[in-house]
Amino acid sequence: MAVSSAFAATPKKLENLLSNQLNPSSSSSSPAPFGVIGIRDLPMNNNNRTKRGLIQRARCEISNSKSTSLSALELLKSSAIDRYTKERSSIVVIGLSIHTAPVEMREKLAIPEAEWPRAIAELCGLNHIEEAAVLSTCNRMEIYVLALSQHRGVKEVTEWMSKTSGIPVSEICQHRFLLYNKDVTQHIFEVSAGLDSLVLGEGQILAQVKQVVKVGQGVNGFGRNISGLFKHAITVGKRVRTETNIAAGAVSVSSAAVELALMKLPESSHASSAKMLVIGAGKMGRLVIKHLVAKGCTKMVVVNRSEDKVAAIREELPSGVEIIYKPLDEMLSCAGEADVVFTSTASETPLFLKEQVETLPPVRDARLFVDISVPRNVGSCVAEIDGARVYNVDDLKEVVAANKEDRVRKAMEAQAIITEESKHFEAWRDSLETVPTIKKLRGYTERIIAAEVEKFLPKMSVEMNKKTRKAVDDLIRGIVNKLLHGPMQHLRCDGSDSRTLSETLENMQALNRMYGLDAEILEEKIRAKVEKK
Repeated sequence: MAVSSAFAATPKKLENLLSNQLNPSSSSSSPAPFGVIGIRDLPMNNNNRTKRGLIQRARCEISNSKSTSLSALELLKSSAIDRYTKERSSIVVIGLSIHTAPVEMREKLAIPEAEWPRAIAELCGLNHIEEAAVLSTCNRMEIYVLALSQHRGVKEVTEWMSKTSGIPVSEICQHRFLLYNKDVTQHIFEVSAGLDSLVLGEGQILAQVKQVVKVGQGVNGFGRNISGLFKHAITVGKRVRTETNIAAGAVSVSSAAVELALMKLPESSHASSAKMLVIGAGKMGRLVIKHLVAKGCTKMVVVNRSEDKVAAIREELPSGVEIIYKPLDEMLSCAGEADVVFTSTASETPLFLKEQVETLPPVRDARLFVDISVPRNVGSCVAEIDGARVYNVDDLKEVVAANKEDRVRKAMEAQAIITEESKHFEAWRDSLETVPTIKKLRGYTERIIAAEVEKFLPKMSVEMNKKTRKAVDDLIRGIVNKLLHGPMQHLRCDGSDSRTLSETLENMQALNRMYGLDAEILEEKIRAKVEKK
């Protein structure tokens, strides 16, 4: 079988690889090359005799590959340690959220939206990752991948997260959560519906899920499985909010921040008299301003890079509200005049540090810094100052702890929809499994037709003209198509009927076994990975 030369590997390299897999203490920490499964991962009795036997077998196969010019791919396909043909690729999420990791860790892992395409490309460049998506918000950093191997895919992604953030792998493992396949579907649907948010039913997360799809369009690596998952999640988020009252009275992170600030203000102050400063006029900042106005604040200063966004917000507010714009270079002097400072910018470095805040004139009571940015805009060292109190997104739990009973009831209503939609998505994904088999079965028959026609031509007593040859081709093709009609019909399913889908998958597995199509599907996966390198 003709295989790209990129698959070729030196026999010594393959031998060393197998030896390292059997002796993990002497192996390097880097992941194994694509397609080679660690022998210690196999369900076998891990005794020395078995190890020696497998090494001898590997060496024998390597030796044979020298004389027969077998490629590394062909060696892999004939090897006892190949398991990819027995398992379909898995959807995996490796994540850290407000429920599992502190903001100090999440901010180091955060990936700006503009960097998502680069992150997808790097993730799909890993040996066992086929597709990827990044969901990075103030409350979560989650990486969704389609992995050829669950164990090795998770290992590679975790090491990539460590490399990009500077956080040791061991520390990430302490705080991450891992979900696979159906559990991933359940999770992203709950996220999109607002059930996994700190603030139940908040609408901003649905917009963020939509943004993942928008940014991913046209990006190599944001493939059919992952994009289909996120698109279905958007449908679920909309349906939950339409058919339940989960969003009724729901607060956002921005409104919770305003509530927290008002809770922490001294009794002598209130929204209408306290001097408010909002830094950042993006989506979060705009919502902070609107919620302050709703709480009775009629005057505030807004610091932003440009005045355009501030002017647009001003147009949306009642005429009695005064919004004073200040440029970014006046931020520190504005903070010196404020009782409460809200920060919500995309800056990757802190805007306020201890030495800066110490120079600010004191206020009658402590100055409040409410930071809803990730990475944080206010350094944790600012909290060491006597006249300053610092709150970040992790502190919002105090605000949303109320009305737990009502939250649980709303969540139960939404879960029924999520369960139903999860079944629909899983059925759709199952139906995709037959597509490679249909393609490979068609290709298999095309090769047979071509080979048989070539064998037949020399037996002709007279040379066949083009018209006659086409007639022979059409005759053979017509016979084959009629023979394939039944199998092809039994491989087509839209996933809407679970009984039909189950029968279709059984038919697919039977055809894969009969015609040896599994190996060809594996070859295509490996070739796709190598071509990305």
